[in-house]
Amino acid sequence: MTHLLQINSSLSGESASSTRLADRLVAGLKAADPSLVVVRRDLGGAELPHLDAARLAALGKPAPARSAEEAAFVATADALIREVAAADTLVLAAPMYNFGAPSQLKTWFDYLARAGVTFRYTASGPVGLLTGKRAVLVTTRGGEHRGRPQDHLVPYVRTMLAFLGITELEVIYVEGLALGDGPRQSALERARMDIDSLAVRLAA
Repeated sequence: MTHLLQINSSLSGESASSTRLADRLVAGLKAADPSLVVVRRDLGGAELPHLDAARLAALGKPAPARSAEEAAFVATADALIREVAAADTLVLAAPMYNFGAPSQLKTWFDYLARAGVTFRYTASGPVGLLTGKRAVLVTTRGGEHRGRPQDHLVPYVRTMLAFLGITELEVIYVEGLALGDGPRQSALERARMDIDSLAVRLAA
């Protein structure tokens, strides 16, 4: 492991449990390998506009035909793709909002999924081009939803990563955070233990 990309998507920023737990994992990996290069992107407060028809069209235009605004948008999308392409490991911090992924995380995936760049279509179906990477998803939620039909976050993230070519995914579930102080503290303590164990295993 030489390059790690951490993606935080909580609206609560640095104080979010998902962010803090992802930080703990990254700190453990960095302690095991001080040469590890870490890039951190916080989507919760970022100016990352959702895709619309104009922005989608800009991606298909030749560079000389793009307006200054279109060129700036494409440059941002290209930079996001380069960050993922350079990383060996992705750490995604994602709270569950209304049974799904934060819209900021969805937008990030929308920027990444570009035909001919991060995936291509073949006679047997799409093939992801961002291969040779592994990912960890740290997902927090107020209730208990693991393995239940209402959990649309984990299947979505798993599907999108695999679509882009990243099929090795570990998930740290942190559940019951809104069920009272006792369940919350128990869930956080279990998560810290799981994260510390995972950091040792990934660094081995």
